[in-house]
Amino acid sequence: MKGSVFSMMKNLNKRVCFMLFSFMLIFALLAACSNHGEKENKTAQTVKSENTIKIGYQKNCPLLILKASGTLEKRLKPLGVKVEWYEFQSGTALLESLNSGNIDFGRTGDSPPIFAQASGSGLKYVGVGKSKYEGSAILVKKNSPIRSVADLKGKKVGFAKGSSSHYFLVKALEKNGLSYKDITPAYLQPGDARVAFEQGTIDAWVIWDPFTADAEVTGHARTLVTGKGYTTDRDYFLATPAYLKKHEKIVQIVLDEVKKSSTWANEHPAELTELLSKALGIDQKAIKIAVDRREYGLDPFTPEIIQEQQQIADKFYELKLIPKKVTVKDNIYHFKKDEGK
Repeated sequence: MKGSVFSMMKNLNKRVCFMLFSFMLIFALLAACSNHGEKENKTAQTVKSENTIKIGYQKNCPLLILKASGTLEKRLKPLGVKVEWYEFQSGTALLESLNSGNIDFGRTGDSPPIFAQASGSGLKYVGVGKSKYEGSAILVKKNSPIRSVADLKGKKVGFAKGSSSHYFLVKALEKNGLSYKDITPAYLQPGDARVAFEQGTIDAWVIWDPFTADAEVTGHARTLVTGKGYTTDRDYFLATPAYLKKHEKIVQIVLDEVKKSSTWANEHPAELTELLSKALGIDQKAIKIAVDRREYGLDPFTPEIIQEQQQIADKFYELKLIPKKVTVKDNIYHFKKDEGK
């Protein structure tokens, strides 16, 4: 009897051990499958992220035309690359997003990249647009007693801080015997500045097309001076170093499509006018004026253009508007391959 009980307990222990071992084996297999699934999911997310280019744009810029054309999506589809578009009201906000890695590529005016570089950003210039100074202007009310730039002394002037208008104003004041300290700056984005201008809470407004043309057409404004002789007012296209390192070819394709859509814009002013009018909610009469006085396209990074940008940087440092000197050429990207052309 004693031996029989011992034998039963021995068999029972074997069964318990077998069951425990089985449970442990099943648990290990489930854990392994779970980890494998997580790894696959992370890999899929990484691939999805790397197969998307996130582009920042502003209304009335070459990238808006490219977006509307849909040609970039068609060009990148065979490569398995998707395009995501993000709209920004100002170049400063766009570059903040670019610097934080929320977008990969974008376009701004001449001044925002300098402010970004001065703050330590490693963003790279990858393309430069043609001069568009004719559409930039210092506006005053039609019945304003201000007749010249010199008359701005002691007046309140609205403009977007760190924008192309900022530099334009600085140069206009300087060339007419005034300093930046002679005016009271009102840092306002275009929408807010327009309201302030129409309500008379600012004496002058420094702005770019199509806002310039719209203000002129509606009869609320008179142009004091345009950007001629003060600024070239170019577009600059920028990308993050991280994206360029992995996807230089994609950035070149984007720039190539910018060139093509710019050629279309120059050759089809009527269609472009209609497109921009709908996108911006501005009357076609004003948009036509803006379109007729602008040429779209890209220029090569010549020493002269780099020097233009360097002069802007030096002036902002001189006025203590940026915390340190910057060397523009340090942030210009040199493509290693001539792909995507």
